[in-house]
Amino acid sequence: MARVAIVGAGVMGAATAWQLARRGHEVDIHEQFLVGHTRGSSHGRSRIVRLAYPEPEWVQFAEEAFAGWRELEAASGERLLELHGLLELVGDPATSSRDALEARGAEYELLDAEAARERWPIGVPDGWTVLFQSEAGIVRADLAWQALLDVATKTGAKLHESSRVESLAALDADVVVVTAGSWAGRLLEPEGIELPVKITRETVAYFKLDGPPLPSIVQLDPESRGHAMYSLRDPIHGLKAGAHHAGPETNPDDDGLPDLHLLDSISAWVSETYREADPKPLGAETCVYTTTEDESFVLERHGRIVVGSACSGHGFKFAPAVGERLAALAVA
Repeated sequence: MARVAIVGAGVMGAATAWQLARRGHEVDIHEQFLVGHTRGSSHGRSRIVRLAYPEPEWVQFAEEAFAGWRELEAASGERLLELHGLLELVGDPATSSRDALEARGAEYELLDAEAARERWPIGVPDGWTVLFQSEAGIVRADLAWQALLDVATKTGAKLHESSRVESLAALDADVVVVTAGSWAGRLLEPEGIELPVKITRETVAYFKLDGPPLPSIVQLDPESRGHAMYSLRDPIHGLKAGAHHAGPETNPDDDGLPDLHLLDSISAWVSETYREADPKPLGAETCVYTTTEDESFVLERHGRIVVGSACSGHGFKFAPAVGERLAALAVA
């Protein structure tokens, strides 16, 4: 059995630790802060989960992750997924996730703007199309993060909090898995491993929205097909919203504050999109993105070092599947 050191106890490191520990490997997880901190990318009460992606390979990856979340629910006894569906707002149905979902045999509906407005209390631009996909909603992010660490430590992994790693070479392990988020690059560079990423600080805001949970919403950019604005259920206030990949570049060691200009843009979008929400934000926070140019993930091995990084602002939903892949790389 391998001795594995994991650097970074965010959701990806925690998922990897669970997969390795349950297979009997000796696992030490090093976290520079205390678990539950808000400095990285894993904090918060909710994240979107969805099958809908414009590429079939991402749909398949999401299917694998859904199975992993269900397995984690069974192992932890926690209800982690709340599936109320997803609405994908697109200017042209050809740019939606329709074709990729069809390729994977996943069900969906296409509605015009008027039909969508009649079915849900939302605003949709005239002439736009709405794709509804039922296998979507939220994962309770804070509960999921803790659940992964709980099942990992219960199966033998050792968690070391306030344990900042300055050098990968100094770690006494057969394999080192780097899941350090925005701090990964500085750890990998001395090892001759380049991580071509951009680090940004993104702003999310919370709004009061009463009533039954609505589907999560992703509004796609007409040109890039990437999601521009997004919203999802917040278990306390009712609604969480943000602008995807809109924040400034940052140093992850800095204490970042929400961007007031972005907060205004998010509030304006909420006002246009939710008829029953109060567009005045109740609060805001930041989240650090570590992004590759094409928003793909970096999951690869270099000697004894396994890199699990750059989950590009949309990785949380894939954590169980990422953990499987990184664990496989670690013991290959």
